[in-house]
Amino acid sequence: MTTTMRAAYLPGNRTVDLKDVPVPTPGHGQVLLRMRASTICGSDLRAIYREHLGTGPEAYQDVVGGHEPSGEVVAVGPGVKERAVGDRVVVYHISGCGLCEECRKGYQISCTSPMRAAYGWQRDGGHADFLLAEEADLLLLPDNLTFLDGACVACGFGTAYEALCRLDVSGRDRLLVVGLGPVGLAAGLLARAMGVTEVIGSDPSPERRQIAERLGAVTTQVDESLPVEQVGADASVDCSGAGAGQLAALRGTRRWGRVALVGEGAELTVDVSEAIIHRQLTLHGSWVSSTVRMAELLDRLSRWELHPSVVVTDTFGIESAADAYALADSGRTGKVGITWD
Repeated sequence: MTTTMRAAYLPGNRTVDLKDVPVPTPGHGQVLLRMRASTICGSDLRAIYREHLGTGPEAYQDVVGGHEPSGEVVAVGPGVKERAVGDRVVVYHISGCGLCEECRKGYQISCTSPMRAAYGWQRDGGHADFLLAEEADLLLLPDNLTFLDGACVACGFGTAYEALCRLDVSGRDRLLVVGLGPVGLAAGLLARAMGVTEVIGSDPSPERRQIAERLGAVTTQVDESLPVEQVGADASVDCSGAGAGQLAALRGTRRWGRVALVGEGAELTVDVSEAIIHRQLTLHGSWVSSTVRMAELLDRLSRWELHPSVVVTDTFGIESAADAYALADSGRTGKVGITWD
């Protein structure tokens, strides 16, 4: 095996640094993955690629970027109990302490320990030829799903599925999806698979609206003939991460409806009494997913024969990571991924 690898770092100011660095060696309870696919998330763009917004223990710490990895196990360290060389896996992108209440429930995303470290933020992520991961953070990838499918599940589809489960959507619901980027596309596709027959999509980008329609992620779109206030959705999910989008999700939901807020990075100013209390809305803040829910999703995607990679519109090799980030940052595409042969 080679001793060096190519790795992409994100110094901010919309730049990518590609470096040659040593291939890591797995320690106790760790595995080494040969990367096969690692997609780009909107949170990477918002909080790392454009400018470093985080502070304290959750800040980006000059590590290899990418928190949506999928790959093949090529080496295991001492103490590894279940994973073996050749396993195809998805990496849950938060490595928690394993001991706090949140970790014990499978929600390492909410780990309260200073030991918490996110791949691509506080520890090296998937935008490199190899990735060092904790065995506990790995989920087996079903045989009929591709590595690119797995990368899409690692954050985007997992996040959308968690929100839809919180909303308890079914065939009885009319669903409004605000923001038709990769997570919004995932929400629409998953909702259809979960029995929702009417998915109404909203996005200012005509390119993204066209992608959603082409994929069948939406059945109707908000436009001049259907203002958001007239949608009357039973359930709504905001994937835009914009205050205007979050407000649209609230206004597009009928009385006694349910709303999940997924998109991050915005401020929402609203008359709480008029918009939420008097309309008897149930409001969910939904942050990523759990390992339990993500494993459930992988199984269901396999049974549904639904391939998350359909939301990927462009792929690049690691040597073109800068081009991949620039395109993803344009906001005109579906999911953008970095892949290896």
